Amino acid sequence: MAAEIVNPRSDGKADQDGGAEPLDSFDPAFALHRGGKMAVQATVPVRDKDDLSLAYTPGVARVCTAIAEQPELVDDYTWKSSVVAVVTDGTAVLGLGDIGPQASLPVMEGKAILFKQFGGVDAVPIALDCTGVDEIVETVVRLAPSFGGVNLEDISAPRCFEIERKLQERLDIPVFHDDQHGTAVVTLAALRNAARLSGRSLGDLRAVISGAGAAGVAIAKMLVEAGIGDVAVADRKGVVSADREDLTSVKRELAGFTNKAGITGSLEDALAGADVFIGVSGGTVAEEAVASMAEGAFVFAMANPNPEVHPEVAHKYAAVVATGRSDFPNQINNVLAFPGIFAGALQVRASRITEGMKIAAAEALAAVVGDDLAADYVIPSPFDERVAPAVTAAVAAAARAEGVARR
Repeated sequence: MAAEIVNPRSDGKADQDGGAEPLDSFDPAFALHRGGKMAVQATVPVRDKDDLSLAYTPGVARVCTAIAEQPELVDDYTWKSSVVAVVTDGTAVLGLGDIGPQASLPVMEGKAILFKQFGGVDAVPIALDCTGVDEIVETVVRLAPSFGGVNLEDISAPRCFEIERKLQERLDIPVFHDDQHGTAVVTLAALRNAARLSGRSLGDLRAVISGAGAAGVAIAKMLVEAGIGDVAVADRKGVVSADREDLTSVKRELAGFTNKAGITGSLEDALAGADVFIGVSGGTVAEEAVASMAEGAFVFAMANPNPEVHPEVAHKYAAVVATGRSDFPNQINNVLAFPGIFAGALQVRASRITEGMKIAAAEALAAVVGDDLAADYVIPSPFDERVAPAVTAAVAAAARAEGVARR
């Protein structure tokens, strides 16, 4: 029998009988997770010998032979074209950091059930006991024949950029690092609506991003692609600019297409007169820096559980405030994006997910808000049933338009 997880008494002493109660008794999260959050379910019955002979031998052999002769039939006669691998190495799990592959499994299971709940997409959590770039790439490439897409999850930067790039080069199925692109899609959607609410366009805005990790880099790329007026990115040492000599290759590339204004110095220096703050780094931004932003500014403080700028402070100076938390309005939540993006890509059997598909997803997500647009409603709720169908349709159409759809 597996060892039982137990919780010590709150006073640090053992119970009088020498034991301790299961964590389930103290925390409903443990009760929900006992036994895991998902299972495999058959889609066909196996009630008698006739069913068995079709689902397995000898009938299955005819299907295997047909696929061997025409490999493209695998998409029609197996689950491949409708299932995603959710892959992690456990090095950047939520706000917990490098906790390893086994400890990451509850999050990966959660991601898989969100795929199903919000996008109708089957997903399988895969936690890898390796962290080297080439090890991960080779492992995923060898697993890929079983899947229609790969969602990379909670892999630390800067390795995540190289892993995604190498997998995209070697595989002919969508490879998508949600920490990067899902965050960017939802951020762009919310920013489009915030700009619309204020009678401006993206081209009128100067944005500052706090954090040059996976999410910060992806958001910057997407905002530039979408036509932002200017965007500067700051890391722990200040604004990422071409004159810095301590930049990684990723940050050197970032400096090449951001910060047209040539701002140097600290994050606080960059915020003076800025129209948008986007936080994906943690830490705290001083109230004085927020106060120095332009009139009618937008503050998207998305660190969890503690936003870089508390909404109470942000509302003193900003016209629109968003966070990553569900207990405040305008939650920037990746679940608004990744289920529909993969559903759309799988629907047309796309060979990859393009920038155009991601921007189409952001535009569709923004459009769901429609005429209900308000300062506390620039992005829809994850539970809005219109979201996934809208994103799915937009991504599928964009895939066809960009020539990456195979049906």
